[in-house]
Amino acid sequence: MTDAAGALKQAMTSIEGALGGALVDYNSGMALATLDGPGGIDLNVAAAGNTDVVRAKMRTMDMLGLQDGIEDILITLTSQYHLIRPLSGRSGKGLFLYIALDRGRANLAMARHQLTRIEADLEV
Repeated sequence: MTDAAGALKQAMTSIEGALGGALVDYNSGMALATLDGPGGIDLNVAAAGNTDVVRAKMRTMDMLGLQDGIEDILITLTSQYHLIRPLSGRSGKGLFLYIALDRGRANLAMARHQLTRIEADLEV
């Protein structure tokens, strides 16, 4: 099992093109842990903004009566991918992993696979 800081370090070292990452509480919008990379991203601002994205998607799913879970949310920019992965384990309810990737260097399928593995090892 890995703690939040260890999980982010694992994400930054094992995911090609990682620019920064955070573990976020989407009830409060606060980053519980962050790890900066070469991207220069303000991860506290990203945590708060992506909290709004997660809440909006959950609210929309509720209004549509969808009983499905969110695996991840992908935001594509011209030069970056932003992956948001709500944690599904009991201890992770209300939390999500966020990672920003350099689109030119990242393999999106492998990044999603790595985040799944990191989530499975994460103990909050």
